[in-house]
Amino acid sequence: MAGTVAEYMLHRLRSEWGIERIYGYPGDGINGFMGAFQELGNDPEFIQVRHEVIASFAATAHAKFTGEVGACIATSGPGAIQLLNGLYDAKLDHQPVVAIVGQQKRVSLGSGWLQEVDLDALFKDVAEFVQTCMAPEQARHLIDRAMRTAITTRSVACVIVPVDVQHADAEEPERAHGSVFSSAALSPVRIVPEEPELRKAADVLNAGRKVAILVGQGAKGAEQELVEAAAVLGAGVAKALNGIAVLPDDLPFVTGSIGLLGTKPSADMMAACDTLLMIGSNFPFADWLPEEGQARGVQIDIDGRIVGLRYPMEVALVGDARQTLQALLPMLERKEDRSWREGIEKDVERWRRQLSERANIPGNPINPMRVFEELSPLLPEGSILTADSGTSANWWARHIAFRAGMQAGISGTLATMGCAVPYALGAKFAHPDRTVVAAVGDGAMQMTGINALIDVAHYSSRFPNPQTIVLVLNNGDLNEVTWEQRAMAGDPRFDASQSLPALPFARYAELIGMKALRVESEDDVRPAWEEALAHGGPVLYEAVTDPDMPPMPPQLRFETVRNMTRAFVRGDPAARDILRHAVRATRADLTTR
Repeated sequence: MAGTVAEYMLHRLRSEWGIERIYGYPGDGINGFMGAFQELGNDPEFIQVRHEVIASFAATAHAKFTGEVGACIATSGPGAIQLLNGLYDAKLDHQPVVAIVGQQKRVSLGSGWLQEVDLDALFKDVAEFVQTCMAPEQARHLIDRAMRTAITTRSVACVIVPVDVQHADAEEPERAHGSVFSSAALSPVRIVPEEPELRKAADVLNAGRKVAILVGQGAKGAEQELVEAAAVLGAGVAKALNGIAVLPDDLPFVTGSIGLLGTKPSADMMAACDTLLMIGSNFPFADWLPEEGQARGVQIDIDGRIVGLRYPMEVALVGDARQTLQALLPMLERKEDRSWREGIEKDVERWRRQLSERANIPGNPINPMRVFEELSPLLPEGSILTADSGTSANWWARHIAFRAGMQAGISGTLATMGCAVPYALGAKFAHPDRTVVAAVGDGAMQMTGINALIDVAHYSSRFPNPQTIVLVLNNGDLNEVTWEQRAMAGDPRFDASQSLPALPFARYAELIGMKALRVESEDDVRPAWEEALAHGGPVLYEAVTDPDMPPMPPQLRFETVRNMTRAFVRGDPAARDILRHAVRATRADLTTR
C-alpha cells in the first residue's frame, strides 16, 4: 500500500495480524502514528486512555482475556517509560503484548535531544524482541517479527520508530543482498512429549495413593481433561492465583487457591500428599508445596525453562497441557481406594462453611469478607473479575466461588498495584457483552484507579452491556503492607507510611457520570450489590471496611505468631481489635462441622 511508514505498520497489524485496537496516549513522538490512525479511518482503533500505564495494563488484559496479542503505543521518552509497569506485568505473567514506541528523529539521536532516551536499553529487559526501525524498508519485517515473537514466546515485543521514519514514505525492500522479505504466516504448534516420557509419568501417578494436582494459567483450555485426570487419580485440585478460574469452585474436589492467599484444604492436601502433579503453573512458594522428598513429582508445562524449577520433579513433561493430558489419560489407572478423594471433598465442604462463618464476624464498620461473600452468588453468568494487589486479593481469592464460564485477571507474578481497573477496561473492550467487576483497595484506587475510572465511564456507552462495577474497599490504610509489617517483620503499624488521605470515592464517581453507592453498614452490603447489579451501566461500589480484620493464613505458623506478638508488644495501636477478630475467627473455625 502507498502512504507513510506509520500507515503501513498500522495497516499490517490490522490486515495481516488481526489487531483491532491499540491502547495509548498521544504525544509528538508518535504524531506520525496519530495521523496514520486518522488516514486509516481509525482501523485499527486508537483507544485513548488517561495514562500510558493504563494502556499497557489494558493491552495485557486483552491478552489475558482473549489469548490474543494485546497492543499499546506511547510517545518517546516519558511516555515510553510509563509503559514499563504494564509491560513487565505481561512479561512475568507470560502474556503476548506488542508495544509501538516513538523516538526522536534519527539525526538528533546521540545529542541529548529533548525527551531522548536510550529506548533499546530501556526495553531490553522487558521485551523478548526490541528493535528500532531505522529505514522504511524495515517496517514489514519488524512488525511481523514483533508479532511472531510475542505469540511464540507469550511475552512482550517492542518496535521503536523515530519520528522522521514514521512520516517517511513506505517502501518495500528491494531485491538485493541484505533485504528481508517477511510474511505473517504462523501456524499453531502441537507440543506433546514422547511416549516413553508419558509412560514414566503414568507410572509415577499410578503408584501414588494420595495424589494432589496443582494447576495454573497454563492449564486453561484443558478443563475436561483435568476433571477426568482428577477422577481417575482420586485427586484434589488446587489452583495458583493466575489459574483461579481454570476450574469452577463448585466441583467438590477443587480445593481453591494455594499459598498465603490460599485455602486450608489446599494447604492440608499439599502437606499430606505422596504425589504431586503440577500443570501449567510456576507457583514459586516452596513453603506451600510438599516438603522435598515427601512426594514424587510430575510436571506438565509448555515452557521447558521452568519445568523442575519449583519442586524436584521426577518426570518433567514439556508440552501443551490439554494435548499432553489427552495423551497421558489412557495410561492412567483408576484408583479404587477413594478415601483420599473423599477426605479432600469433606475438607472443602467444611472450609466453605468456615468462610461463611468468618464473613459474618462483625466488623467496624464492615467485615471486608462479607462484601465478597455476598457478591459471589449474585454474579451473572460469564462474569469477568479482576483484582488488584492488596488485601482485596485475599478476600477475592477465597470468597468468590468461580463458576464455569467466568474469567479472572490479577497481576499474579509482578503483583503490582493499580492493575484492576485498567484490566476491567481491557476486559470490557475484549468482551463488550459481559459483566466486569473489579476489586480494588483504596491505595490502588488512589494510585491509578481513579484515572482509569474516567475511561470506564467514558467508554461505557459504546458497549452492548455497559455494566462495569468497580468495588473499592475504603479502610484508610495500605492494608497489605500493614499486615506484612506485622506478620513478617514484627513491626507495629507505622502511621506515616500506612495511612491514606481521605477521598470520597463515591462522590468522585458521581462527578464523572457513574452510579455510585457508598456502603457503611453490613446490613446494606447485599442490597447494595443487588442495586449495583440491577443497574445497566458503570457503578462505583464503595465499601467502608474494617482495616483490622486479619487475613488469616491457611495454616498459622510459629514465625507468624511470633512476629505478630512482637508487633503487639511494641505498641501496635490496633492490637486489641486484631486479637478480638482473630479469636472470633478461630472460634468459628473450631465450631464449624
